[in-house]
Amino acid sequence: MSAQTWRVGSQCLLLLALVGSIRSEGVQSCEEVRKLFQGRLVGPVKGLPDSPRAGPDLQVCTAKKPSCCTRKMEERYQVVARQDMQQVLQTSSSTLKFLISRNAAAFQETLETLIRQAENYTSILFCNTYRNMALEAAASTQELFTDVGLYLFGADVNPEEFVNRFFDSLFPLVYNHLINPGVTDSSLEYSECIRTARRDISPFGNIPKRVLGQMGRSLLPSRTFLQALNLGIEVINTTDHLHFSKECGRALLRMQYCPHCQGLALTKPCMGYCLNVMRGCLAHVAELNPHWHVYIRSLEELSDAMHGTYDIEHVLLNFHLLVNDAVMQAHRDGQKLSEQVNKICGRPVRTPTQSPRCSFDGSKEKHGMKISIRNGEETLANRRKEFINSLRLYRTFYGGLADQLCANELDAADGLPCWNGEDIVKSYTQRVVGNGIKAQSGNPEVKVKGTNPVINQIIDKLRHVIQLLQGRSPKPTKWELHMGSGGGTVEQVSGDCDDEDGCGGSGSGEVKRTLKITDSDVGNLVSDSSAFSKSSLNIWKFSVHVLLKPSLESFEHYFASM
Repeated sequence: MSAQTWRVGSQCLLLLALVGSIRSEGVQSCEEVRKLFQGRLVGPVKGLPDSPRAGPDLQVCTAKKPSCCTRKMEERYQVVARQDMQQVLQTSSSTLKFLISRNAAAFQETLETLIRQAENYTSILFCNTYRNMALEAAASTQELFTDVGLYLFGADVNPEEFVNRFFDSLFPLVYNHLINPGVTDSSLEYSECIRTARRDISPFGNIPKRVLGQMGRSLLPSRTFLQALNLGIEVINTTDHLHFSKECGRALLRMQYCPHCQGLALTKPCMGYCLNVMRGCLAHVAELNPHWHVYIRSLEELSDAMHGTYDIEHVLLNFHLLVNDAVMQAHRDGQKLSEQVNKICGRPVRTPTQSPRCSFDGSKEKHGMKISIRNGEETLANRRKEFINSLRLYRTFYGGLADQLCANELDAADGLPCWNGEDIVKSYTQRVVGNGIKAQSGNPEVKVKGTNPVINQIIDKLRHVIQLLQGRSPKPTKWELHMGSGGGTVEQVSGDCDDEDGCGGSGSGEVKRTLKITDSDVGNLVSDSSAFSKSSLNIWKFSVHVLLKPSLESFEHYFASM
């Protein structure tokens, strides 16, 4: 006999001996089963058999041999098998879930910072250049950026309305302080007439239209991007806590704990057997895969398109420049505007007085707001790109979930004896089916019937958000925003992007700024983000309540503290 033949023969004998010893140990004693039942299942030892008993009244773990299980043990095993399944599902999705929730929180925090910075830049503009109207303009500025935040985080507010409201409020200030300076505001009725006249006489030219176009191009994609991330978290939370069918529960029990009843407490299922059980239990979940794949691809397309005037960072941090252009244009056309206002509203009766001035220290202009050349590694766009690159690795997550669970968590290592649902064997000999509902008709381990309404609901939500994502991805043609109630709709108008659309820089010169984003900015994040949208919306509702009721003292304190 050759040495090689001898080694092979020895390995076979050792394998058979191992199988035999496991079987022999299982037949002789239930001690190991008792220990595992008490430790793992936190069940009482009292009433558990010390040695195998013949003819127990078992429903699933039936066998011709004596058993270490009782009916109550089997019932407990059934509960724990389902719990184990949910645990391995949550473990397998934890990295993906953290990736999405961490970035959703980071993007929200970054957008909040951008809004605060844009509001500060606009307030600084008024205090430095148009100091006499700064205190009165602060309320409109705060209201505008509060509405921007509300819209981004899902509130039913209309960008067309809040942009127009800002310029409506700005015109009486410009008229009273620049076109007819040195006198008090006119009566409330006269100021309201000037507000109303703004849209007819267009004192700011096409700048409000440019602002609205830029806001539409940048706010709507960012809002949709955040909504899509929250839906991704919802999909994972749903599949993590899925309720399994009775057939699946019995199959999980048979695979995981029925070996215990034969005293085989340490054995694991064969790979093929595990695949059949898991693919049967997760057949409905696998139906998510094509929609999940398109969801990630649509997120990627939208992210790639959010640059230039579609980049919210660019739009918000340069908003004050367009405001400055608007005020300057009205000032240049002051005589003509004065005649138009007098024609529409008449001449007010006013008395000279000293306008309140903001107590803003120019030396503190850039406090907390460092202006520097944009660094590619630190922009919001680059952070999105890094996130999408990581998310792309999970495009087939739901299609390969059953296989991943068997490979990482459940099945026996290659070459070792394994459990086939009835006994310890060298290998599983039944046919192994594929993933998805259609492939389960020949599954020898699990019968899959009907549809899962929870999964169907998630698929419908994915389809909806995919439509939103694809509708918010600007094509080679330019985007125009036709506002509806709250969210608005998008219309594409052919033609090249020109300066009137706000694609170019402001006449005052574009300011490029860097907003640094690091993982430490995110803080301690809760992986379950189901309340994410509601909490962020409540924060902004609180802001509205506070900011829309300002006092003169609060504004003076605001500017003095900058």
